[in-house]
Amino acid sequence: MTIPDPASPLLGQPLIEVQDLQLHFPVKRGVLIQRQVAAVKAVDGLSFTIHDGETFGLVGESGCGKTTAGRAILQLYRPTAGHVWLHPRPSGGEDGIPALAEGSVDLTTLRGRRLRQVRRRIQMIFQDPYASLNPRMTVGGIVAEALTIHGLHKHQRRQRVAQLLDTVGISPALANRFPHEFSGGQRQRVGIARALAVEPWFVVADEPLSALDVSIQAQIVNLLQELQDRFRLTYLFISHDLAVVRAVSHRVAVMYLGQIVELAPSDALYREPLHPYTQALLSAVPIPDPAVERRRDRVILTGDIPSPLDPPPACRFHNRCPIAIDICREQDPEWRELRPGHYVACHRAQENLI
Repeated sequence: MTIPDPASPLLGQPLIEVQDLQLHFPVKRGVLIQRQVAAVKAVDGLSFTIHDGETFGLVGESGCGKTTAGRAILQLYRPTAGHVWLHPRPSGGEDGIPALAEGSVDLTTLRGRRLRQVRRRIQMIFQDPYASLNPRMTVGGIVAEALTIHGLHKHQRRQRVAQLLDTVGISPALANRFPHEFSGGQRQRVGIARALAVEPWFVVADEPLSALDVSIQAQIVNLLQELQDRFRLTYLFISHDLAVVRAVSHRVAVMYLGQIVELAPSDALYREPLHPYTQALLSAVPIPDPAVERRRDRVILTGDIPSPLDPPPACRFHNRCPIAIDICREQDPEWRELRPGHYVACHRAQENLI
C-alpha cells in the first residue's frame, strides 16, 4: 500500500520516506533440519513520509508493531521487504558522509561501513532507561562510545561529553558515575545525550516516557521539544499514550496489527477520527471532567485480538469492528484521503456511523 503524502506547506521537505516496509519473523520447526512453517507479520506494508523538523507520532495498542517498525526503519532489524529513503536536508551539503554525498540513499541497501556512516544521522532513544545503558560503563563512557567509533580525538571526546550532559540537564561532574547511581529520569537523559552525540537529523523515540514517573514525563517532553528546536531534529515518536502524542506530534499515524489504518494532522485526528479503531482508542482516554466523562459514549470492542501469525483476511479489524459489513470481510480497504491530509483505510469511514 503506497500512501500519497505530499509535503505540507507548514512542514519541511521530506527527510524519511518509508515505502511498503515489511518485517516478517520466520517460525521454524524441526531439530536437525529446520524449515519455515509460518511467519509473524509484525510489520506488513507501512508507507509514510516524515518531513524535516517534524514530530511524527505512531500510536497503537501493545503488540501492533510500533517498536518493530521503528527498529526496522533504523535497520536494527533488517526488513523483509520495502524501502527506507533518507533524503539530504536542504542545508546538508556540509555533511561530509560519502553515502549521502550524492543525494538520497535507501537504508535497506546499505551494509557495513556505509551503513555505519549513515547511522550518524539516524539515532534512537530506547524505551527502558534501566536496560538500555551498560551497567559496567560510566555515563561518560556511554555517551562517548559513539564518538570513539566515529574517530573523535580523546580530548575532543571529553569536551563533547561534558557539553552533551550539560545540554540534557546532567552535571558534567557526574560523568564518572555508573547508571545505577542515577534515577530513571536521569538515565533517560543520558540515553538522549547518547543519541545526540553524533549530531543526528532523525531520532526514533521509542516510548521514551513509559518507564518514568508521571512527574518526570513532562520534563522529558519539554527537553525533547527544546532539543528539536535547538538542533533541528526530526522525531518518530512511538507511544501508546495518546495524550502525550497529541501534545508533541504534528501528524499521527494509527497502527493496527502491523498496518497503518489512519494518518492525519494531530488536531484533526483527535477532533474527528474517521476509522472505528481510532475512535475506540480515543474513547478509552479518560477526561478529567467527571460530568463530561459520564455523558460521553464509549466504543467497546468485542472479540479477541488476532494473531500476527494468522491475521484476518481483507480488513484486519473486521472481526472486532462494530460497523463491519460483508465487503470488510472480503476486500482490502483502499487508502483514501477523505479530508485534506487526512487518510484512512476503511470501507465505511465516510459514513461516520459511530
